[in-house]
Amino acid sequence: MYDYLIVGAGLFGAVFAHEATKRGKKCLVVEKRGHIGGNVYTETEENITVHKYGAHIFHTKNKKVWDYVNEFADFNHYINAPVAFYHGEVYNLPFNMNTFSRMWGIKTPDEAKAKIAEQVKKAGVSEPKNLEEQAVNMVGEDIYLKLVKDYTEKQWGRSCKELPPFIIKRLPVRFTYDNNYFDDPYQGIPIGGYTPIIEKLLGGSEVKLNCDFLEHREELEALADKIVYTGATDRLFGYVLGKLEYRTLEFETEVLGTENYQGNAVVNYTSHEVPYTRIIEHKHFEFGKQPKTVITKEYPKAWEEGCEPYYSVNNDKNDALAEKYRAMAAEKGYILGGRLADYRYYNMDTVVEKALAVCERLI
Repeated sequence: MYDYLIVGAGLFGAVFAHEATKRGKKCLVVEKRGHIGGNVYTETEENITVHKYGAHIFHTKNKKVWDYVNEFADFNHYINAPVAFYHGEVYNLPFNMNTFSRMWGIKTPDEAKAKIAEQVKKAGVSEPKNLEEQAVNMVGEDIYLKLVKDYTEKQWGRSCKELPPFIIKRLPVRFTYDNNYFDDPYQGIPIGGYTPIIEKLLGGSEVKLNCDFLEHREELEALADKIVYTGATDRLFGYVLGKLEYRTLEFETEVLGTENYQGNAVVNYTSHEVPYTRIIEHKHFEFGKQPKTVITKEYPKAWEEGCEPYYSVNNDKNDALAEKYRAMAAEKGYILGGRLADYRYYNMDTVVEKALAVCERLI
């Protein structure tokens, strides 16, 4: 009945469905949740667009991808400039001259570099072997202890000494007074949220919500020539080789009777005493002036079966296991795509780029 059965109505599945449909293919999309959009799903509350599964800021260096997503929505000019709270102190992120000036009372890039060099020399680590050593080598001990250590350990549920260095390497360090977190030339938030984009992408496909593919596998697989799978591969095979490790999140959302709760869309809480990692104030993504506001606190948790897997724990053991599952999927003829199937953390532009590439290769 269908050329493609697409498991998952998130960003990868939706882009693939749209491109396949444009090429004359008939697609059925099944989604175990009760809504489309996966983790980029947004809904409206108090006339405010709420990111139900955490903040999603679209940013990219790829003009082709930027032009593509702009076919489906108008994007505003939101710039991601989070701040961090530590025991009553407020710091700008990413690490830049505003951060260094607040931390050490200095003014110039040379002063900041000298301070960091002094602390790196004191630490005496030339080849960092873990996240703690890497962070100290990047920004010095003071910033590591106040803005990195506790936040990261809350996020990952383990000591920074047990985490690989690459996790911290992607964080920018700048010796300019620039609070723009990303250096990508294209950045913004779709006005009205991501759900309308997904609706347009899925417009030519049949969609079934509240439909867990693995609970109706035999019946669904019989309906299509090929299967695009965007879920977790260990669950696809009943954890036969063992479970991959993930971190999950719990969200606590509140409507507050105040116009402006924290003055910024994203505020990180970098001390262990605060159990959540950050608070999102959704209206600031679209420069809202509504009389009320909606905030969401994010609590990282250990993943257990039945929870939503948000972040892959990429170490040698898990990566090797994920590769075995991907090989099993390829042998069975599944087409894999997205962060869960690939067992990788992806920004949204990468997901779009990969979905376009897979569709182009296959059809």
